[in-house]
Amino acid sequence: MDKAIPKKKGLQKKHIGYIIFGIVVIVLFYMAFFTDRTSTYKVEKDKLIIETIIEDQFNDYITVPGTVEPISIILLDAQEGGRVEEILIEEGSMVRKGDIILRLSNPDLYLNILDSEAQLAEKENFLRNTQVTMEQERISIKRELITLRYDIERKERVYQQNSVLIKDNLISKEEFIRSKEDLDMARSSRDLFIERQKQDSIFRSVQVETLKANLENMKRNLGLVRQRVENLNVRATVDGQLGLLVPEIGQSISRGANMGQINVLTSYKVTAQIDEHYIDRVRTQLTATLDRQGTEFNLVVKRVYPEVRNGTFEIDMVFRDSMPDNIRTGQTYYTSLQLGQPKVSLMVPIGGFFQETGGQWIYVLDPTESYATKRNISIGRKNPKYYEVLTGLQTGEKVIVSGYETFGKNEKLIFKKSK
Repeated sequence: MDKAIPKKKGLQKKHIGYIIFGIVVIVLFYMAFFTDRTSTYKVEKDKLIIETIIEDQFNDYITVPGTVEPISIILLDAQEGGRVEEILIEEGSMVRKGDIILRLSNPDLYLNILDSEAQLAEKENFLRNTQVTMEQERISIKRELITLRYDIERKERVYQQNSVLIKDNLISKEEFIRSKEDLDMARSSRDLFIERQKQDSIFRSVQVETLKANLENMKRNLGLVRQRVENLNVRATVDGQLGLLVPEIGQSISRGANMGQINVLTSYKVTAQIDEHYIDRVRTQLTATLDRQGTEFNLVVKRVYPEVRNGTFEIDMVFRDSMPDNIRTGQTYYTSLQLGQPKVSLMVPIGGFFQETGGQWIYVLDPTESYATKRNISIGRKNPKYYEVLTGLQTGEKVIVSGYETFGKNEKLIFKKSK
């Protein structure tokens, strides 16, 4: 007969597995719903730059270095080519309009003058000869007309006498007809000479006028050649400072080549290079200020150059009223260029965080200031001191504005004490 085995009391071996499985489930459940899974990074707070968000007037301006230049620059170009013989005024000297700066020589021009003078003399001689010939022909025709007039008078008398005699049959009819024909022929000859005199007069007048016009043209050409010789004296075209002079004595200069420049110093302008990011916002008539030894001077944008080179474009600014004393070409001043009207806004100080975030997020400190968390933000305009905060931050909150290079993609920074 079988014997009944009594059941063991207490924790048995098979129950241990169930217990371990239950503990694991509980731990996983806790980690899934009750623990903080945010990626963290420990950092020393003293090595960070922490700033407070403020609400104040945001001045929309940028600070750019500007170079002082003359209000205008007049280029010295060679009107005639030649060899530099003499330099009368040195670079950097003040000049007045009409002053001779340097002299050139050009033998070909002198040969052109001699040739033009010879041609002019030849034309003048030809004109005089033509006028003498015309006068001689005029006198000859006049003499011929006088002869014809007396001849007509004689033949008229003969004809009138024959007209009386023919009535009494004292002369033959043939003699009468011949006297009539002689008179008609004399009158026709006179008319022909008168017509010739008119035509010759018109022709000679046109010829003389043409010769005179050619003579005047030659005189003008000679004057122009002489003016070209005068252009070998390179003169200052305006009052100012000879800012640059390229040629050296003995150097050959081609026609149209640039030899230097004259700086007009009646006023000055400030030229600045602006980042291409602002090309759509910078326009003429914008105002700017220049600070020199605590005194501000007002400027206005006179010209905006559209070309972008090496990521920048150029503008010219002129002084609106007064200028700094002893201002010199080439000096550099920092100018504040106003891009828009001031506006009350939330602002965060400029910092290295922007290079990593592009202004899309920032680390914001907890009120306890024991850690900081990542928060999405939106940034608008900027000036040399502040970014304009559009959304994501509130007045009084503290943020980290130093660089984020070592933080990686961690969403939470835990502060630790410095060693």
